[in-house]
Amino acid sequence: MPLRLAVRFGVGAGLVCGLWMLGLQLTGNNGFGPKLLLAQLLVPLAAVGSEWLLRRRLHPARPGLSRSLGVGGLTALLAAAVSAASVVGLAYGAGEPALARNRAEVLEIVRAQQQANPRTPLSAQVRQEQVRRVGNLTIADLAVSNFTQVLLLGLALAVPAGIFLRE
Repeated sequence: MPLRLAVRFGVGAGLVCGLWMLGLQLTGNNGFGPKLLLAQLLVPLAAVGSEWLLRRRLHPARPGLSRSLGVGGLTALLAAAVSAASVVGLAYGAGEPALARNRAEVLEIVRAQQQANPRTPLSAQVRQEQVRRVGNLTIADLAVSNFTQVLLLGLALAVPAGIFLRE
């Protein structure tokens, strides 16, 4: 039962992230950009939801810490994997023009951040390195970034909720 809950919630949340990216791309927005965070916020809710449903299904017994954290962590992991796979699929489907548009948008954000933060001045070499990295963004970089972001975001709420919902 815990594995089934994690698969159902994790794959569902990952598919929603993928559909959100596709919807952004189809409406002319950057499917890999900052608006993607709106769908990624669903992942911690899905992780907590799976932990809560596990607790309700096992009532009056308690799920315990390892089972509760396991369900939440696996939910976040599966959602991150499906979301990252969606990034790869969308990147290959949308092609190089979409990736070039994403690089241009990220470059604009990086340059704005470099100019907006006068307290920590960056050397010219560091600025050039940041710009070079943005120019070399690959599909793998986008997928790894998405996976890491979704997983950490999911675990940020799944761990405290799993601890709270263990009893």
